Amino acid sequence: MRQGRVDIGQRSETVHRANLSAIVRGLHERGPLSRSDLVALTGLTRSAIRALVCELVDAGMVIEEPALRRGTPGRPSPIARANPRRAVVLGIEIMVDSIAAAIVGLGGVTLAESRLERTRGSLSPDRVVADITELTESLLRRVAVAPIGIGVAVAGVVRRSDGLVWMAPNLGWAEVALGERLTEALGLAVPVSIANDADMGLLAEHRRGAAVGVDDVLYVSGEVGVGGGAIIGGRPLMGVAGYGGEIGHMPVNPGGIPCRCGSTGCWETEVGEGALLALAGLPPDAGREGVEAVLREAAAGVPTAAAALDHVGRWLGIGLAGLVNILNPQLVILGAMHGRIHATVRPVMEVELDRRALRAPRESVHVVAASLGVGAPARGAAELAFEPLLADPAAFFGSAALAPQLASA
Repeated sequence: MRQGRVDIGQRSETVHRANLSAIVRGLHERGPLSRSDLVALTGLTRSAIRALVCELVDAGMVIEEPALRRGTPGRPSPIARANPRRAVVLGIEIMVDSIAAAIVGLGGVTLAESRLERTRGSLSPDRVVADITELTESLLRRVAVAPIGIGVAVAGVVRRSDGLVWMAPNLGWAEVALGERLTEALGLAVPVSIANDADMGLLAEHRRGAAVGVDDVLYVSGEVGVGGGAIIGGRPLMGVAGYGGEIGHMPVNPGGIPCRCGSTGCWETEVGEGALLALAGLPPDAGREGVEAVLREAAAGVPTAAAALDHVGRWLGIGLAGLVNILNPQLVILGAMHGRIHATVRPVMEVELDRRALRAPRESVHVVAASLGVGAPARGAAELAFEPLLADPAAFFGSAALAPQLASA
């Protein structure tokens, strides 16, 4: 009999924690909600929502404010919102020519951010760790709130379990224990989660950008390299070790040129930044400014620039056709360079999609430019760092990591 009561109590506590999670996740991902909104979102009763919200308010995790009366009869439902200073995380982005960091509060509010531009080829692991340490210390002094987690987006193939960057050809890295290095250098005694930059760009777009509410989406992000991520049926497609989504190294052209990964004819050799710049007659390290110059020249009628964009647009359509046939997404989001050139290359890209994709999946997919722009991977990394809190807010109520925030809240 005693054992039965223990089991019932354990189940009750599990349900209680899950309900708290549903509310905190809803406020974090959707923004301020009324109690009526939370009833509709969770399926819980109004009295249960009232009790749970009060518990979260007492913990400083939620702020509740009176709703503005709009002339409707009855008592307006209070509005609850996540308290951005009750829990903050660090979102870090490591790209080929820049490093960025942001402190993001619960609810997705960016409290402080900074970016360092770096010369390509200068980003050794030691230099990156030193730069991140400097950026982090500066941001934490500005915000004066201790983070509960750190998320890192890096342009490479990452093993999620321990943050090993197995390969980052465009950074010149191989088997770099980035998670271990950052944990030691930062010394913050909080979890450090590391993932591929395209996966994090997709997470940001799914939470706060063009893919909100879409359960089947493909994200393609091209700069020096080309990365991708997919959400299928509402779940990220990661692969057995987290290496899924390396679509830039999908072999598409047997007669193509060597890729930095060691293969030949990879998709990024046809649609990456280097391919565009080389075809336009610009130095391969001209970067974002070079891409903007190609767009300006093409708009002015310069044949070489127009031909370079047509080449990239055609191969973009060819690769997307195969991915659409395999994944059957509702939405394809083009990020980074591909997002910037989307409007120009769209006609030739759509022609190839129409020609090569199967009719049924082609009719159900739309291709759009990313909405979050530069910094999307850092925002996605912050979302990754929030996951433990969103999954079980009750575990953080008495956490020492949150003590400084509670005082400021």
